[in-house]
Amino acid sequence: MREDRDRRRLDYAFIHYWPQSEGSKGLRLAVKDNIDMQGVVTSAGSEYLARNSAPATRDAPCLALARERNVVIVGKTNLTEFAVTVSGENRYFGTPKNRWDGKHDFIPGGSSSGSAVAVATGRADVAFGTDTGGSIRVPAACCGIYGLKTTFGLVSTMGVFPISPEHLDTVGPMAKDVDRLVQGMDLLERGFAARYREVVADKPLARHITIGRLYLDGMDPAIDKAIDDAIAARGFDVIILSKGFKAKWAQAEKDGKAVALADAWINDGKYTEKKGVSTMTKLVIAKGELDHSLRYQDALKRKAAWQLDLRRVFEDIDFIAVPTIQNLPPTFPFWGSSVVFEWLVFDMQNTVGVNFAGNPALAIPILMPSNDDTAAVTSLQLVGPRLSEAELCNAGRLLAAKP
Repeated sequence: MREDRDRRRLDYAFIHYWPQSEGSKGLRLAVKDNIDMQGVVTSAGSEYLARNSAPATRDAPCLALARERNVVIVGKTNLTEFAVTVSGENRYFGTPKNRWDGKHDFIPGGSSSGSAVAVATGRADVAFGTDTGGSIRVPAACCGIYGLKTTFGLVSTMGVFPISPEHLDTVGPMAKDVDRLVQGMDLLERGFAARYREVVADKPLARHITIGRLYLDGMDPAIDKAIDDAIAARGFDVIILSKGFKAKWAQAEKDGKAVALADAWINDGKYTEKKGVSTMTKLVIAKGELDHSLRYQDALKRKAAWQLDLRRVFEDIDFIAVPTIQNLPPTFPFWGSSVVFEWLVFDMQNTVGVNFAGNPALAIPILMPSNDDTAAVTSLQLVGPRLSEAELCNAGRLLAAKP
């Protein structure tokens, strides 16, 4: 009961919450509850797993450096059930509250909703999330923080509840600023902080970095302008990417979504008959069965060509810049989420094609004015070549600097 009261008090960001002792000044780490932690049930945001699973017998390997350095883990964070939906809603554990304007309940974004809210509200310095099709970057965009999707295969996903472990799943850090983000990444990749410092020394100024700006259909013009203004104000060298590349990006988004949904069905379809699994989750997984039969194999056949297209683009530029999501995060309908609402939010993200390629990407908060003069936050997604996480963080540092 005490833990339930704490969870309500903390706006449902945590499934398990272990507050840091008073006076402690160590780094506070929160861990998404689809990552195994010894002695704790891994719920993956599901009532069924929470009620029927035994505690994990060992930590997931991605926690090894945090344990080695005696980092204080302050809790396991909430998420959408099985990490398969995008709004951030969880009707069993409660939906993490995202009130960036101080008034309204905006979607926190999924699936790493609790990790984003824990960081945004200052209850964790760093949070680990997972990203299959945008599940770190979309919540980061909705909550106004930084979120780093790592190169596929860089961080072990053993001990992580699977959606697409063979093709898309990644683990990465979330934080309010780049310094904390680097600390989080240094807990996932040994030596990362030192490599980041080398990159900063090598490219200390924005004019040393070339960004390929990608303009997509369906974007909010105000978001595009806010992103362009931020890039221009810092002095990056900018190249406009071609319509031909835009078409390839659009195809990769479609293929990545098909693979993500089909793999959710392959790996998690066994839960669709279980009592305690939500209707929403069952419908999403059922869609994956359809995508598996109609689109899966053709999508996978196009993967290598898409990876080659990206490698060729990165011969001329350092990063691709595109909005993380097409609009500012919406509020929930008064009746809560629905299948239609989830698909609308799913179609707002510009993130899945990056997972399909396996490249890293960083969601960066960008300030913009809203209609009522409240300081709204949108998000710029920078996509880099494989293993360019340190370079992405350096670009994030430069974008955060005052022009």
